[in-house]
Amino acid sequence: MRSANGEAVPLGSLITIDVVAEPRALPHFNQLNSATIGAVAAPGVAMGDTINWFENIAAEKLPAGYQHNYLGEARQFVTEGSALFGTFLLALAVIFLVLAIQFESLRDPLVILVSVPLAICGALIALAWGAASMNIYSQVGLITLIGLITKHGILICEVAKEEQLHRGMNKMDAVMEAAKVRLRPILMTTAAMIAGLIPLMYATGAGAAQRFSIGIVIVAGLAIGTLFTLFVLPVIYTYLASKHEPLPEFEEDKEINAQ
Repeated sequence: MRSANGEAVPLGSLITIDVVAEPRALPHFNQLNSATIGAVAAPGVAMGDTINWFENIAAEKLPAGYQHNYLGEARQFVTEGSALFGTFLLALAVIFLVLAIQFESLRDPLVILVSVPLAICGALIALAWGAASMNIYSQVGLITLIGLITKHGILICEVAKEEQLHRGMNKMDAVMEAAKVRLRPILMTTAAMIAGLIPLMYATGAGAAQRFSIGIVIVAGLAIGTLFTLFVLPVIYTYLASKHEPLPEFEEDKEINAQ
């Protein structure tokens, strides 16, 4: 650089050069400067326990004015984990209303829904033994399990109702006959469903853990729930189900046969 009279002017007299370290990128999250902290839970530790541990650490260590949030599966668990109870109750309400219309009774659907907690207990047993953790995928399996297990109760209660309407049986004899007639269909559909889910339990590669969580919840819940349903549901039916009076056609046929 030269001055007006043509003399050279040193560049150092005009500017100052300083070497300063700067990050190659400035990460942002929700339009705020952010830093990512990665952590891997120990084997067998549930996602909920991990998040509770981090919440305690964040409450103690984060400076005032700092916020924290989650990414990946932890974010799904935090944002959608609380929706499990609402979705669960909504599924039960829809199933109850549909069955109440089908059976024209408010008591028979309650008998059918008895199989739901039995199946859920079976799924939770598998989770308690450490087969999988409670995450968004196992929650999807629990919701799916509601629809799969209620069909057992529908099969038994439908036949028991028909036996009372068309053959004049009492509730005890009707449900015993229904359990005999529907034993094979229940076992066959359960075995077919479990066989179809076995590939999920032996999946490998990307996403294998998620598929395993869904598979183990449905398989364990369906197997144990079916076993409980075959023995518990008929007993509940004799106490809680509605008594269906025989149809007039059956009474007329009965009188004709008596004559």
